[in-house]
Amino acid sequence: MQTPLTVTTLNNQIKSLLETHYLHLSVIGEVSRVTYHASGHLYFSLKDANSSISCVMFKGNNQRLKFRLEEGMEIIATGGISVYTPRGSYQLNCLTLEPSGSGALALAFEQLKERLRQKGYFEVSHKKALPKFPSHIAIVTSKTGAAIEDMKRVAQKRWPLVTITLFDTIVQGESATASIAHNIQKADKIGADIIVVGRGGGSLEDLWAFNEEIVADAIYHAQTPIVSAVGHEIDTLISDYCADLRAPTPSAAMELILPDINEMHITLDGILQHYQESFLRLLTHKSQQLTHLRNSFEQHSFDRRLAHYHEELKSLKDRYQSALTLFLNQKARTLQNLQELYTQNDPAKRDKIGIAHVLKDGKKIALEQISIGEKITLLNSKVKLEAKVEGREEI
Repeated sequence: MQTPLTVTTLNNQIKSLLETHYLHLSVIGEVSRVTYHASGHLYFSLKDANSSISCVMFKGNNQRLKFRLEEGMEIIATGGISVYTPRGSYQLNCLTLEPSGSGALALAFEQLKERLRQKGYFEVSHKKALPKFPSHIAIVTSKTGAAIEDMKRVAQKRWPLVTITLFDTIVQGESATASIAHNIQKADKIGADIIVVGRGGGSLEDLWAFNEEIVADAIYHAQTPIVSAVGHEIDTLISDYCADLRAPTPSAAMELILPDINEMHITLDGILQHYQESFLRLLTHKSQQLTHLRNSFEQHSFDRRLAHYHEELKSLKDRYQSALTLFLNQKARTLQNLQELYTQNDPAKRDKIGIAHVLKDGKKIALEQISIGEKITLLNSKVKLEAKVEGREEI
């Protein structure tokens, strides 16, 4: 069994083969997809009726170019084939370019584009808004092409709820223009939410039916919003300008016009969670309010107030009892003190044998103050005696 090559090895071998074999050659063709890059490089394609080839003219050679390359111009390019290994693609690396005439298709395109612009076919004000959640889509394309299968696959993945009605259409060749215009008019009458007009990739000649004026008329006059999804992203056709929305590819059209069911599930889950959390917060808040109201009611209820007044009366009674007891105890002690004092000063108890008061001139005096010969009075509770001092002796 032959040892398999790696992709890089194969591309390197192809690069070596092509670049050495097609080192220097001249090619004539019609220019398309011209890009003057900010880097100074020039990118474009050369094509004829059946095929095309990518071309590049790098900055150094481009700066020496005496004319500006334009779409549809027929030129002779001189250079060699180069292979870009990482992508396995090849292109013509141009050293010089010489004009050879003007391309008929490109000129026809620009003339029709300008004519339709003057008629207002491209005005933004005429563009119809697409519904966010279409339930029915009409597709104008070939039933045997890859485009319809791509669109159905994307639709089933993104939004399986949508209904698709296919209008089998000739999309290439002499009869394609009439078929496309006719089916757009038919699709406009079935009440679909959106019409998608398109096909897969191809050369400018393959896609030319979408550059015809009768197709532009059908798109412009349709009442249903129309999406143009023709060719690849780099292909821009008259149908793209006239449609309400341009999609870079047929599958991209379905990506643009259909919501993503997975994103909707996530969004709905988020909304549900938000409302659950909001509801729980509301319940918690209302529960707290109810608890507060219940506590407030209990604090201000008749039973609570009656209990409060009862406690106040009991407290006042206790204080009154305490104050009264203290007052009575104080008065009892005072009475006892008075009783003891009275007892101590009771004349009946004060008179004892040999004890009497000595008075002189009605006033009590001490014995030391009495002199011999003075008259004194001796007094107790029962007897009063008048006496004269006959003698005195210090003890």
